[in-house]
Amino acid sequence: MEFIESIVSNLNDVLWSYVLIIVLLGLGLYFTIRTGFVQFSIREMFRVITDKRAYSSDSEKKGTSSFQAFAISAASRVGTGNMAGVASAVALGGPGALFWMWIVAIIGAASGFVESTLGQVYKVNDKNLYRGGPAYYIEKGLKSRWLGIVFAVTITFTYGLIFNSVQSNTISLAFHDQFKISPITVAVILTILTALVIFGGIRSIANVSQIIVPVMAIVYILLSIVVLVMNLELIPGIFKLIFANAFGFEQVAGGGFGAAIMMGVKRGLFSNEAGMGSVPNAAATADVSHPVKQGLVQALGVFFDTLLICSATGLVILASGGFAGSEIEGIQITQSAFSNHLGSWAGVFVAIAIFLFAFSSILGNYYYGESNIYYIKESKLALFIYRIIVLVMVVFGTLASFDFVWALADLTMAIMALINLYAITRLFKIAKIVLDDYLKQRRAGKDPVFYRDVLENQDGVECWARKEDREEP
Repeated sequence: MEFIESIVSNLNDVLWSYVLIIVLLGLGLYFTIRTGFVQFSIREMFRVITDKRAYSSDSEKKGTSSFQAFAISAASRVGTGNMAGVASAVALGGPGALFWMWIVAIIGAASGFVESTLGQVYKVNDKNLYRGGPAYYIEKGLKSRWLGIVFAVTITFTYGLIFNSVQSNTISLAFHDQFKISPITVAVILTILTALVIFGGIRSIANVSQIIVPVMAIVYILLSIVVLVMNLELIPGIFKLIFANAFGFEQVAGGGFGAAIMMGVKRGLFSNEAGMGSVPNAAATADVSHPVKQGLVQALGVFFDTLLICSATGLVILASGGFAGSEIEGIQITQSAFSNHLGSWAGVFVAIAIFLFAFSSILGNYYYGESNIYYIKESKLALFIYRIIVLVMVVFGTLASFDFVWALADLTMAIMALINLYAITRLFKIAKIVLDDYLKQRRAGKDPVFYRDVLENQDGVECWARKEDREEP
C-alpha cells in the first residue's frame, strides 16, 4: 500500500505542479476573453434557470428541466469539497488557498459554460431521456470514438468509484468524531441507502437532489452568516490575511505562496468541477430551447458552489484560527470551527449536513458513471456490475485513510480534466457560434431557439432540428 501511495503522490506532484494549474487557468482565461466574459451574465443566468421545458421534437416529455439538470450537477458539486475540501485547503495551504479557489471559480466558470453548451449541442436521444457529455462530443465533434471511450472509462472510475469513496470517507470521519459511530456501522447504513436510490434510475436521483440540495445549502449558508455576524470585527483582518497569503507576502504553516495556489486550485476544481468534464453529463439531460441556456445555468452553479458555500466554510474556519498544523483532518476541522463559535450542537449540525451533502454527491457521481457506461455499451449486466462496485467503493471509503482517498481523487480528476480541456479547446469554435446565435436572438428581443442550420458543420448534431423543419407551413 505504501508503494501505491508513493506512486500516486509523485504523479500528483508532476500533474499539479507543472501541468494542470497552467492549463486550467490559462484556458479559463482564454475562454473568458473569447466569450466576452459570458460568466458574468448573472441576470440572464437567473432568467434561464427557471425556464420551463421549451420543446422536444415530439409530444412526449424528454429529459429534465433546466433546474433539475442544475440540481443533478449541484448534487455532485456541493458536498465534501465545500466542507472537508475547503478545510484541508486552508489548513495545508494557508488562508491564501481560499483566494485561489475564488480565482478558479471566476475564471473556470467560462470553461464550465463552454463544456455544458457543447454537452447540449451533441446530446443524443435515449428513449425518454437525453444523454450527453464529453464522451459524446469527443466522438461526434472530434470524430474520435476511442478517445471518447477513454474519457468514459476515466469519468466512471473517477466519479462512480474514487469520488464516492471520498464522500463516504468524509461521512465516516464526521460521524465518528461527533457520535463515536464506528466506520463499519456507517458503511452498512450508507451502502443500504445508496442502493435504494441508485437502483431507482435518473428520475429518482433528480427528484431527491432537487429537494435535498437547495434546502441543505440554504441552511448551511445561513448558519455560516450567523457565525460571521457574530465575528464582524474579525472579517477585515481575515480578508487582509487571505490576500496577503495568496500572493506570498506572508509565510504561514501551509508553506506560503506555492502551497496556497496548489491547494486552492486542487480543492477549487474538486468542489466546482469547472472544466473537469463531469457537469456536461448533467447539462445534456436538460430539455431546453437553446444549448446556451444550460451553459449559463451550469456556469451559475460554479459560483453557487465556490463563491457562496466554499467561502462560507473558509471564512468560518479562519475566524476560528484556521487550524493550521492541527491533528484533526478535513470535515473534523469544519466541525470544530462551528462548535467553537456556536457550541457543541453545531458539530452535530455539521455532521448531519455533511451526510446530506455527501450523500447527494454520491447520487450525482453515480449518474455520471451510469451515463458513460451507456455510452460505451448499453448493457444491463455492465450497469449492474457498476452499481455493485459503486457500493463496494462506498464501503472502502468509510474504512480507508483520509490522505489516500484524497490523493487518488486528485490524480484521477487531473487526468479527466486534461482530456476534457483538450476536447473543449478544439471544439470551442462550435460553442462560440452557438453563443453568438443566442446573443443575436436575445438582442432581437426573442426567447432564443436553436436550429442546427447555424452550424456550418452539422455532423454529429442529432437532437436539434433544422429551421426549415420547424417553420410553420
